[in-house]
Amino acid sequence: MPTREPDDTIPGHADYAETVPEGIWAPDILGRGFAYTNLHHGRDPEADDAGVDGDADLVSTLLRYRPEHDFFEFPRWPFARRRPRTAVLYLHGWSDYFYNVEVAEFWEGLGARFYALDLRRYGRSLRPWQTPGFTSDLAEYDDDLESALRVIRADLGDVERIILAGHSTGGLIASLWVDRNPSRVDALVLNSPWLETQGSWVVRLAAAGIVDRVARRRPKALVPLPDVDYYWQSLSNQAYGQWDLHPLWRPRFAFPIRAGWMAAVLEGHARVAAGLDIRVPVLVLTSDHTVITTRFTPEHLEGDAVIEVDVTRQRALRLGLEVTVVAVPDATHDLFASKPVPRAAAYAAIRRWATGYASGLSAPD
Repeated sequence: MPTREPDDTIPGHADYAETVPEGIWAPDILGRGFAYTNLHHGRDPEADDAGVDGDADLVSTLLRYRPEHDFFEFPRWPFARRRPRTAVLYLHGWSDYFYNVEVAEFWEGLGARFYALDLRRYGRSLRPWQTPGFTSDLAEYDDDLESALRVIRADLGDVERIILAGHSTGGLIASLWVDRNPSRVDALVLNSPWLETQGSWVVRLAAAGIVDRVARRRPKALVPLPDVDYYWQSLSNQAYGQWDLHPLWRPRFAFPIRAGWMAAVLEGHARVAAGLDIRVPVLVLTSDHTVITTRFTPEHLEGDAVIEVDVTRQRALRLGLEVTVVAVPDATHDLFASKPVPRAAAYAAIRRWATGYASGLSAPD
């Protein structure tokens, strides 16, 4: 299958999101019903390194969804439903941001309030002087999560349950955070979480021995890996996918891999392999098979080309005491960006799970 050349200039996409004060909700590029606020984490040290003057805070970004006709806001209306007491907070993956309107609408349809978090140095939180996606410690995102939960509780007031959801690397970050912070959320939903290094623990140990030495001396040193775009091609409507992707926030070729970031991820994989102690219900969704090729093929539209799903399902059982694992036939790495049939199957799996484990949510057909 030939490679399509994308148009990197997409009308309506600003390079960087405007910074706003925490608690001020600005209109989002996703359109009606979506707004964002920034969570401020102090002045960004990278700004000082780059010689940036003026305001240059390190921020993460909390996105919320409110339907245009929000009958929860009019409790005296006869057709109003009970105000939602469940919130969902969604974490994106590597070299990514939240863009999937359908996911927000799905959770709203279940009776939950939907929020998504663009982590520091990603998506709406990325700034010109920053190293995209970089961290040398996944626990750095604890402040992002804590701030997001604080704002969500202030925004909703009487929220009773919070479900944390994560995709790929976001699933790894979410799992480690819930393990370190028991009782902070009530359930965990993982969409193709990256829980182990491709090639299993043997490859991880070998890679860690090399990467750790480099990361200690030069954490931002580039890890020499081939540039591939087959996953982007399976997603973008500029190629063979159906999603309008921001060219800076979800680029055709992923952010460059740095030694410090890779070392942090490998350490996270090692912790999962040793076993976590998550005490809330966990739902893990993956494709039913992995696709391994060096260039884009039609198979990338019907399989996971990023993680090894068999290894992931094995590692999922080490997350905690109550883990449900579902394999969805012909799903891609992001199940909710798959073709319509596997995407519907993934949503159906959440509905079934929510009926038993997420009390207070509805399970419409």
